[in-house]
Amino acid sequence: MSNVDAFDLKMLAALQDDGRLTNQQLADLVGLSASQCSRRRMRLEEEKVIAGYHADLAGEALGFALIAFIHITLATHSPDNAKRFRELVNRVDDIQEAYALTGDADYVLKVMLRDLKSLSDIVNNVLMPHQSVAHVRSSIVLDRLKESTKLPLKTLQT
Repeated sequence: MSNVDAFDLKMLAALQDDGRLTNQQLADLVGLSASQCSRRRMRLEEEKVIAGYHADLAGEALGFALIAFIHITLATHSPDNAKRFRELVNRVDDIQEAYALTGDADYVLKVMLRDLKSLSDIVNNVLMPHQSVAHVRSSIVLDRLKESTKLPLKTLQT
């Protein structure tokens, strides 16, 4: 874990809200000089506390109207089978997120797709036929109550 102080936390909170802030804008928000903010930002980037910058695209505006969670149970629980499944997940661009789980399912996948046909295709033509997969169960999102990539930085303050 990186050692961050109160100024770093203020900077990180501001950058979570707007990653395009200049060092001067950041300085105005956190009460440091622009050069201090620049040095701190570079350190946070080098330490991988700031993992990167990206544009947050609105999927719905681009026609991705369907979000689904797909629960996967593996056919066998061997390292080779898990590796084959991970390789599959990394090849399929429709899969936005994938998590190994405890509980009934071995994995849960988040997909954002254009329509039900796309969901059918990924389930029936990609996941079900794969030798590592035993069971597939999907849940379609009816309404998104909250979406955030922000970390709860307030819990780090001492």
